[in-house]
Parts: sequence; C-alpha cells; structure tokens
Amino acid sequence: MTRILFLGDIFARTGRRLVRELVPPLFKELELDLALANGENAAGGRGLTSSTALELLACGLSALSGGNHTFRQRDILNIIDHDPRLIRPANYPSPCPGRGWTLLKTGDTSIGFGNLMGRIFMTPILQCPFKAADQMINEMQQAGAQETIIDIHAEATSEKKALAFHLDGRIGALLGTHTHVQTADCQILPGGTAYITDVGMTGAHYSVIGMAHQEVVDNFLTARPRSFRPSESGGRLEGVLLEFNEHHKVRLIQPVTKNLN
Repeated sequence: MTRILFLGDIFARTGRRLVRELVPPLFKELELDLALANGENAAGGRGLTSSTALELLACGLSALSGGNHTFRQRDILNIIDHDPRLIRPANYPSPCPGRGWTLLKTGDTSIGFGNLMGRIFMTPILQCPFKAADQMINEMQQAGAQETIIDIHAEATSEKKALAFHLDGRIGALLGTHTHVQTADCQILPGGTAYITDVGMTGAHYSVIGMAHQEVVDNFLTARPRSFRPSESGGRLEGVLLEFNEHHKVRLIQPVTKNLN
C-alpha cells in the first residue's frame, strides 16, 4: 500500500511557510510515503527559483511540478535540467529545458509523476496534452513505473475531465491544478483512475487566488494595469491524499485541508 499527498499550487511566501510547518507532521498524521506538489507559483506567486525549489524539497516534498509560469524566473534554468525532482509540462515544444515526468521510489514501488498543461484559455498555447499524455504513459511504463500520477495544469474543467476519461484505466490519478480553488469532485472513474478537477491552493486564502485583493479589485474596476502583491492572510494548505493498494490500483482519493495555527 502506498499513501501519497499531492498539494495544490504553492503560492509565494505564505505557501512556502505552510509547507515548511505542516508537511513534516503530516507524514506521521496521514501515514504518508511521499509528498508531491505543484510549485510553479512558489516564488512571489509567479514562477519558481532554484532557491525556492530547494527550500520546498528540503521540507519533505519529493518532487515539484510546473505550469504556465514554469519559466517565468530565469534562475530556474540553473537547475531544471539537472534535478530530476523538478518537472515541467511535457507538452512544451522540443527542444525545451527540463523533463515532463520523473520516476520516484518508495520502498519497492516505482512511481511515475508527470506534468501536462491545458490549451483552453492558457498561455502559452502548448502542444496537444492528450497526445503528450499517451507518449508519457508509454515512457513511464517502459521505465518500470507501477503507480502513475499526472498533474494537469489547466483552466477549463471540460478539458481536464475529457483528459481524465481519455486516460481512465491507464494511469493511477489525474490531478488538476491552476485555478487555485479546490473542487468538490474527488472520484474514481470506472476504469480505476482517480480524478479531481482542482486540488486547490497552498497559500493565503484571504486573497484573490493568492494575490492581495485590493489591487485586483482596482484592476477590474479601472481596466488599467496594476502591480499585484501576494497576500499573507488566511494561510491554508490544500491537496489530496491518494492511497494505492498492494496491486498498485487507487483505492482512495480524498481532499486534505489544513490551516496555520
């Protein structure tokens, strides 16, 4: 049996604090074997730097996935090619720094962890995530992955759900990120693939999806550009817990939320 925690988008300083303070005790509380996360907003809400990546990995996370802000901070280029714990959407056009999936080990179990990005209402517009998923699954299987988890970083619910049905029975879990609001649709599809449209955000929830609300409100009211700053109020960790049985099939997916004291 394998128990894995996957955290929704870690957002800025508050998100990193949540990981630092809450993830280590969650290993004992939830009897975890691995903890994974989407980290593409960890550096000020836009991108990931080498220092923030290493900070998060030192807190017990085994790997970090990305999304539309993967390459926002140029500093990430210093390590993304060299550290297999960092992955970016596999459907970026080639050649591209980094990798779209990685292989992790816990005990005798090999786990494939992959990353894709949707195309509807997203920039940049990448290559087809459905075809990239097919290729990724083949590569994971050839590498010996027994359990597979894919982070689909996308805006449109329909695109995420369609991809879930396309992959049902071929992967262990398809977990949505990007919209920063945890959805109430945890489920195991008929073929055995666990799914949720969005796992939520690990960051400041007294905010507009992570940013201090007043500047965002002003932006909508005036239609003029404003500089946004990350909120630091209402810290909450959000994610999902996955449990695989002894046959490497998902038997449980449930939401996880934890507030800072």
